[in-house]
Amino acid sequence: MYYDRVLSGMRPTGRLHLGHYHGVLKNWIRLQNEYPCLFFVADWHALTTHYDTPQIIEENVSDMVVDWLAAGVDPAQATVFVQSHVIEHAELHLLLSMMTPLGWLERVPTYKDQQEKLAEKDLSTYGFLGYPLLQSADILIYRANLVPVGEDQVPHIEFTREICRRFNYLYGREAGFEEKAQAAVKKLGSKKARLYEECRTAYQQQGDTEALEAAQAMLNDAQNLSMNDRERLFGFLEGDSKMILAEPEALLTEAAKMPGLDGQKMSKSYNNTIALREDPDAISKKIRTMPTDPARVRRTDPGNPQRCPVWQFHLVYSAAGTREWVTQGCTSAGIGCIECKQPVIDAVLAELAPIRERAQYFEDNPDQVRNIIADGCEKAQELARDTMRDVREAMGLTFGLRI
Repeated sequence: MYYDRVLSGMRPTGRLHLGHYHGVLKNWIRLQNEYPCLFFVADWHALTTHYDTPQIIEENVSDMVVDWLAAGVDPAQATVFVQSHVIEHAELHLLLSMMTPLGWLERVPTYKDQQEKLAEKDLSTYGFLGYPLLQSADILIYRANLVPVGEDQVPHIEFTREICRRFNYLYGREAGFEEKAQAAVKKLGSKKARLYEECRTAYQQQGDTEALEAAQAMLNDAQNLSMNDRERLFGFLEGDSKMILAEPEALLTEAAKMPGLDGQKMSKSYNNTIALREDPDAISKKIRTMPTDPARVRRTDPGNPQRCPVWQFHLVYSAAGTREWVTQGCTSAGIGCIECKQPVIDAVLAELAPIRERAQYFEDNPDQVRNIIADGCEKAQELARDTMRDVREAMGLTFGLRI
């Protein structure tokens, strides 16, 4: 019923590092060439855990967007915007909260996990409890059907799908729905109407998802249906209500393979990062002083690359020939650790040089960054308003309004 659309966002945590680049941004850059994409700064989400230090958010937003643009996110291909500048996010979040069972929020896996990880903060707030629902509103407001996530975020997408189904069930029902749907079927013409009924029966009685997809594709191509009839027929395929909001799917991404300087996951909280705009001399020093295999106390001691954090960088940056040279040299003590680290230093500096150059341009032209965000917010708001018009109508909130 709705065209493919990708939505993804980040909390504004300031300048980004290689973990963000390899784990998220490279994927965004690929997706923007394949789908219409919306990438947003989740500043309201930042307040769920940093409600007592909001002053850092504005600067972090600017720093993060500069890094996005420098890394290759293209505002000509993707919509870049700030969550709080599109007020419809908050409106949909409020309306969804009216029908969301409290138990659904409490069972989201990351709710207790985050409370334990951030034990020093008072997170007994509605904002923190309700943040999964705000995430759902972020997705559903744009009818985004593709959301790139890692496996740990899949429960959030499933939660959003449940919210979507509940909303469509509660508010997509209308008097005489089946009669109106049957009348809409006839508008397809006899051949397509027969195919629609066959697919609907196959899906509802046998769970045939291929039949469901075939019927959905046919409805998308049908030129003689009004929007209301199209919504009814999409809903009639699966049940007895119109589809007002679109169920998203998790677009699983490969787990981030970028390690930190100490071998752990690269994270600011571990103080083991290399920032995208970091000074080249500082980067070289950080890599040269990385810990290595503890067995290599002296230059003549053989080592095992599998026990060395530097080897994880070679897996990301080095070609097979270089990795073979490292393995042979390390296990035979033919090369020292400084020699082993030099190809990594060269590769990291080469990767970051164009990013740093583009970032400097945007740092020197802050008005251009602000204009990109303003244009993106305008485009996002147009999509959000279309959704909210249908949501308000379905919930009976249009009295006195021109819609």
